[in-house]
Amino acid sequence: MKFVERLKQKTENNPDNRTPVIAFLGDSVTQGCFEVYRDNGRIRTVFDSGEAYSEKVKKILGMLYPEAPVSVVNFGINGGSATEGVERFRRDVLSCNPDLLVVCFGLNDSNGEENGVSAYRTALTTIFLKAKQAGIETIFMTPNMFNTYANQYLVDESFQSIAEMFATRQNSGVFDVYMETAREVCKEQNIKICDCYAIWKQMYLNGVDTTALLSNGMNHPIRPMHYLFAWELVSTILELK
Repeated sequence: MKFVERLKQKTENNPDNRTPVIAFLGDSVTQGCFEVYRDNGRIRTVFDSGEAYSEKVKKILGMLYPEAPVSVVNFGINGGSATEGVERFRRDVLSCNPDLLVVCFGLNDSNGEENGVSAYRTALTTIFLKAKQAGIETIFMTPNMFNTYANQYLVDESFQSIAEMFATRQNSGVFDVYMETAREVCKEQNIKICDCYAIWKQMYLNGVDTTALLSNGMNHPIRPMHYLFAWELVSTILELK
Protein backbone atom coordinates (compact mmCIF):
# COMPACT_ATOMS: atom_id res chain seq x y z
CA MET A 1 0.00 0.00 0.00
CA LYS A 2 1.05 3.59 -0.56
CA PHE A 3 0.57 4.21 3.14
CA VAL A 4 3.37 1.77 3.91
CA GLU A 5 5.63 3.77 1.62
CA ARG A 6 4.75 6.85 3.67
CA LEU A 7 5.82 5.02 6.81
CA LYS A 8 9.09 3.96 5.21
CA GLN A 9 9.81 7.46 3.93
CA LYS A 10 9.10 8.97 7.34
CA THR A 11 11.39 6.41 8.97
CA GLU A 12 14.22 7.11 6.53
CA ASN A 13 13.88 10.89 6.63
CA ASN A 14 11.72 12.27 9.41
CA PRO A 15 12.28 16.04 8.94
CA ASP A 16 11.47 16.15 5.24
CA ASN A 17 8.31 14.04 5.31
CA ARG A 18 4.99 14.93 6.89
CA THR A 19 3.45 12.76 9.59
CA PRO A 20 1.29 10.00 8.01
CA VAL A 21 -2.41 10.49 8.82
CA ILE A 22 -5.08 7.80 9.19
CA ALA A 23 -8.74 8.86 9.34
CA PHE A 24 -11.37 6.51 10.76
CA LEU A 25 -14.94 7.00 9.56
CA GLY A 26 -17.53 4.92 11.37
CA ASP A 27 -20.11 4.47 14.10
CA SER A 28 -20.18 4.03 17.89
CA VAL A 29 -17.72 1.12 17.86
CA THR A 30 -15.25 3.27 15.93
CA GLN A 31 -15.82 6.17 18.32
CA GLY A 32 -15.12 4.01 21.34
CA CYS A 33 -18.51 3.31 22.91
CA PHE A 34 -18.88 0.49 25.40
CA GLU A 35 -21.38 -0.11 28.21
CA VAL A 36 -24.88 1.38 28.23
CA TYR A 37 -26.99 2.37 31.20
CA ARG A 38 -30.12 4.32 32.06
CA ASP A 39 -29.89 7.72 33.73
CA ASN A 40 -33.09 9.55 34.67
CA GLY A 41 -34.95 7.70 31.95
CA ARG A 42 -32.38 8.33 29.24
CA ILE A 43 -30.14 5.70 27.71
CA ARG A 44 -26.52 6.67 28.21
CA THR A 45 -23.33 5.25 26.73
CA VAL A 46 -19.88 4.92 28.28
CA PHE A 47 -17.41 6.66 25.96
CA ASP A 48 -13.78 5.55 26.18
CA SER A 49 -12.03 6.68 23.00
CA GLY A 50 -8.63 5.75 24.38
CA GLU A 51 -9.65 2.09 24.17
CA ALA A 52 -10.96 2.34 20.59
CA TYR A 53 -9.25 0.28 17.89
CA SER A 54 -7.95 3.40 16.17
CA GLU A 55 -5.72 4.16 19.16
CA LYS A 56 -4.55 0.56 19.26
CA VAL A 57 -3.63 0.74 15.57
CA LYS A 58 -1.55 3.81 16.39
CA LYS A 59 0.24 1.97 19.20
CA ILE A 60 0.96 -1.07 17.06
CA LEU A 61 2.31 1.00 14.18
CA GLY A 62 4.35 2.99 16.69
CA MET A 63 5.90 -0.27 17.89
CA LEU A 64 6.66 -1.42 14.35
CA TYR A 65 7.76 1.97 13.01
CA PRO A 66 9.09 3.85 16.07
CA GLU A 67 10.73 6.53 13.91
CA ALA A 68 7.54 7.22 11.94
CA PRO A 69 4.90 8.75 14.23
CA VAL A 70 1.37 8.32 12.91
CA SER A 71 -1.48 10.76 13.45
CA VAL A 72 -4.89 9.17 14.02
CA VAL A 73 -8.12 11.11 13.54
CA ASN A 74 -11.26 9.37 14.79
CA PHE A 75 -14.47 10.38 13.02
CA GLY A 76 -16.58 7.65 14.58
CA ILE A 77 -19.98 8.89 15.75
CA ASN A 78 -22.45 7.12 18.02
CA GLY A 79 -25.40 6.10 15.84
CA GLY A 80 -23.50 6.74 12.62
CA SER A 81 -24.42 5.02 9.36
CA ALA A 82 -22.93 4.87 5.89
CA THR A 83 -25.57 7.31 4.64
CA GLU A 84 -24.66 9.72 7.42
CA GLY A 85 -20.99 9.16 6.60
CA VAL A 86 -21.57 10.38 3.06
CA GLU A 87 -23.08 13.59 4.41
CA ARG A 88 -20.05 14.42 6.58
CA PHE A 89 -17.33 13.13 4.26
CA ARG A 90 -16.27 16.58 3.10
CA ARG A 91 -16.43 18.15 6.55
CA ASP A 92 -14.58 15.40 8.38
CA VAL A 93 -12.45 13.32 6.03
CA LEU A 94 -11.39 15.87 3.43
CA SER A 95 -10.68 18.45 6.11
CA CYS A 96 -7.75 16.42 7.49
CA ASN A 97 -6.37 15.25 4.13
CA PRO A 98 -5.57 11.71 5.32
CA ASP A 99 -3.09 9.36 3.69
CA LEU A 100 -5.32 6.43 4.60
CA LEU A 101 -9.05 6.18 5.30
CA VAL A 102 -10.56 3.29 7.28
CA VAL A 103 -14.34 2.98 6.85
CA CYS A 104 -16.53 0.81 9.09
CA PHE A 105 -20.32 0.91 8.80
CA GLY A 106 -23.14 -1.60 8.88
CA LEU A 107 -24.46 -2.03 12.41
CA ASN A 108 -26.75 1.00 12.32
CA ASP A 109 -27.44 0.72 8.60
CA SER A 110 -29.06 -2.65 9.27
CA ASN A 111 -31.78 -0.90 11.27
CA GLY A 112 -33.46 -0.72 7.88
CA GLU A 113 -33.63 -4.53 7.85
CA GLU A 114 -34.08 -6.00 4.33
CA ASN A 115 -35.37 -2.69 2.94
CA GLY A 116 -32.19 -0.84 3.88
CA VAL A 117 -29.69 -2.91 1.91
CA SER A 118 -29.97 -0.85 -1.27
CA ALA A 119 -29.34 2.43 0.57
CA TYR A 120 -26.37 0.83 2.32
CA ARG A 121 -24.90 -0.25 -1.01
CA THR A 122 -25.37 3.21 -2.50
CA ALA A 123 -23.86 4.97 0.50
CA LEU A 124 -20.76 2.77 0.63
CA THR A 125 -20.25 3.16 -3.11
CA THR A 126 -20.52 6.94 -2.77
CA ILE A 127 -17.99 7.06 0.08
CA PHE A 128 -15.51 4.97 -1.88
CA LEU A 129 -15.93 7.08 -5.01
CA LYS A 130 -15.44 10.29 -3.05
CA ALA A 131 -12.28 8.87 -1.52
CA LYS A 132 -10.96 7.86 -4.93
CA GLN A 133 -11.69 11.31 -6.36
CA ALA A 134 -9.70 12.82 -3.50
CA GLY A 135 -6.84 10.36 -4.03
CA ILE A 136 -7.27 8.83 -0.57
CA GLU A 137 -6.23 5.21 -0.11
CA THR A 138 -9.10 3.35 1.57
CA ILE A 139 -9.74 0.20 3.58
CA PHE A 140 -13.22 -1.02 4.47
CA MET A 141 -13.41 -2.95 7.72
CA THR A 142 -16.44 -5.11 8.41
CA PRO A 143 -17.79 -4.75 11.98
CA ASN A 144 -18.45 -7.27 14.73
CA MET A 145 -21.53 -9.46 15.10
CA PHE A 146 -24.62 -8.45 17.04
CA ASN A 147 -25.61 -10.51 20.05
CA THR A 148 -27.13 -13.93 19.28
CA TYR A 149 -29.29 -14.03 22.42
CA ALA A 150 -30.65 -11.60 25.01
CA ASN A 151 -28.27 -11.73 27.96
CA GLN A 152 -30.04 -12.39 31.25
CA TYR A 153 -28.01 -9.64 32.92
CA LEU A 154 -29.79 -6.99 30.85
CA VAL A 155 -32.28 -6.22 33.60
CA ASP A 156 -33.69 -3.14 31.91
CA GLU A 157 -36.77 -4.15 29.88
CA SER A 158 -35.98 -1.78 27.02
CA PHE A 159 -32.45 -3.18 26.76
CA GLN A 160 -33.90 -6.70 26.71
CA SER A 161 -36.23 -5.68 23.90
CA ILE A 162 -33.41 -4.16 21.85
CA ALA A 163 -31.21 -7.21 22.45
CA GLU A 164 -33.98 -9.53 21.28
CA MET A 165 -34.42 -7.45 18.12
CA PHE A 166 -30.68 -7.50 17.40
CA ALA A 167 -30.49 -11.25 18.04
CA THR A 168 -33.26 -11.82 15.51
CA ARG A 169 -31.43 -9.67 12.98
CA GLN A 170 -28.22 -11.62 13.53
CA ASN A 171 -29.67 -15.12 13.67
CA SER A 172 -32.06 -14.68 10.73
CA GLY A 173 -29.18 -13.85 8.37
CA VAL A 174 -30.31 -10.27 7.71
CA PHE A 175 -27.03 -8.82 8.92
CA ASP A 176 -25.13 -11.37 6.84
CA VAL A 177 -26.81 -9.86 3.77
CA TYR A 178 -25.45 -6.43 4.70
CA MET A 179 -21.95 -7.79 5.12
CA GLU A 180 -22.08 -9.66 1.83
CA THR A 181 -23.30 -6.47 0.18
CA ALA A 182 -20.29 -4.60 1.61
CA ARG A 183 -17.95 -7.25 0.25
CA GLU A 184 -19.57 -6.95 -3.19
CA VAL A 185 -19.19 -3.17 -3.21
CA CYS A 186 -15.54 -3.45 -2.18
CA LYS A 187 -14.91 -5.85 -5.04
CA GLU A 188 -16.72 -3.61 -7.52
CA GLN A 189 -14.82 -0.52 -6.39
CA ASN A 190 -11.48 -2.31 -5.89
CA ILE A 191 -11.38 -1.37 -2.21
CA LYS A 192 -9.18 -3.40 0.13
CA ILE A 193 -11.26 -5.14 2.79
CA CYS A 194 -10.38 -6.09 6.36
CA ASP A 195 -13.02 -8.72 7.06
CA CYS A 196 -13.32 -8.79 10.85
CA TYR A 197 -16.95 -9.89 10.65
CA ALA A 198 -15.84 -13.13 9.04
CA ILE A 199 -13.54 -13.70 12.03
CA TRP A 200 -16.35 -13.08 14.50
CA LYS A 201 -18.59 -15.50 12.58
CA GLN A 202 -15.90 -18.18 12.53
CA MET A 203 -15.35 -17.77 16.26
CA TYR A 204 -19.09 -18.22 16.76
CA LEU A 205 -19.14 -21.34 14.59
CA ASN A 206 -16.22 -22.67 16.63
CA GLY A 207 -18.28 -22.45 19.79
CA VAL A 208 -17.16 -19.06 21.11
CA ASP A 209 -19.85 -17.15 23.02
CA THR A 210 -19.51 -13.98 20.95
CA THR A 211 -22.35 -12.30 22.85
CA ALA A 212 -20.19 -12.46 25.98
CA LEU A 213 -17.61 -10.41 24.04
CA LEU A 214 -20.01 -7.45 23.80
CA SER A 215 -19.68 -4.91 26.62
CA ASN A 216 -23.32 -3.85 26.39
CA GLY A 217 -24.58 -7.33 25.52
CA MET A 218 -25.80 -6.07 22.15
CA ASN A 219 -23.36 -4.48 19.70
CA HIS A 220 -20.35 -2.85 21.41
CA PRO A 221 -17.30 -5.14 21.72
CA ILE A 222 -15.47 -5.29 25.02
CA ARG A 223 -12.25 -3.29 25.19
CA PRO A 224 -9.82 -6.21 24.62
CA MET A 225 -11.67 -7.18 21.41
CA HIS A 226 -10.67 -3.87 19.87
CA TYR A 227 -7.21 -5.42 19.60
CA LEU A 228 -8.68 -7.88 17.11
CA PHE A 229 -9.76 -4.98 14.87
CA ALA A 230 -6.42 -3.25 15.34
CA TRP A 231 -4.21 -6.24 14.54
CA GLU A 232 -6.34 -7.18 11.54
CA LEU A 233 -6.14 -3.62 10.24
CA VAL A 234 -2.38 -3.51 10.66
CA SER A 235 -2.11 -6.88 8.92
CA THR A 236 -4.19 -5.49 6.05
CA ILE A 237 -2.13 -2.31 5.85
CA LEU A 238 1.14 -4.26 5.78
CA GLU A 239 -0.38 -6.89 3.47
CA LEU A 240 0.69 -9.68 5.80
CA LYS A 241 -2.04 -12.02 4.54
